[in-house]
Amino acid sequence: MAHIEQVFGELRGFKIPPLAQWHPRQTLDIDLRIAADGRWYHQGSVIGRHRLVKLFGSVLRLEQDGRHYLITPHLKYPVTVDDAPFQAVEVNRQGNGKAQNLLFRTNLDEVVLADATHPLNITTDPETEQVSPYIEVRDGLQAKLSRPVYYELAQLLQPPTPNPQKILGLYSAGQFFPFGHAQ
Repeated sequence: MAHIEQVFGELRGFKIPPLAQWHPRQTLDIDLRIAADGRWYHQGSVIGRHRLVKLFGSVLRLEQDGRHYLITPHLKYPVTVDDAPFQAVEVNRQGNGKAQNLLFRTNLDEVVLADATHPLNITTDPETEQVSPYIEVRDGLQAKLSRPVYYELAQLLQPPTPNPQKILGLYSAGQFFPFGHAQ
């Protein structure tokens, strides 16, 4: 794991990483992967140090080429992401109806308010028709809603007003996020 320690050393001392200011030209592949269940792997082995995973998550960026990278001031490290880089593992509802706010906590302890900047969205696999819900955490990085969070939100679904198309969804921070059509 010498390469992981190198990344950690480059990032030590940065409180809030200024990712927007870092534009490394050199790429080094150290075989990093984020599995669909949110676990991080280095060379096929699970990274068990939660603090290290949180640090890596804080410097993760989705680049214009559609790939994910860990960004440091001098190097960028490609990360294979099986589904979404984060998992939304908890939701906290404040208020009700149109006035409610939905706060999500990720598996890396980031808290995100569903709003215009951090939208909730649903994708449907065209082959399997499996529905997958996500929330944008930051800068295009998504968190997949865990099954318990999704079921909790399903109980809160309501139609917008007016609702000529019989769409169901959720309000948060004054925004309506459609989840599907009423049957």
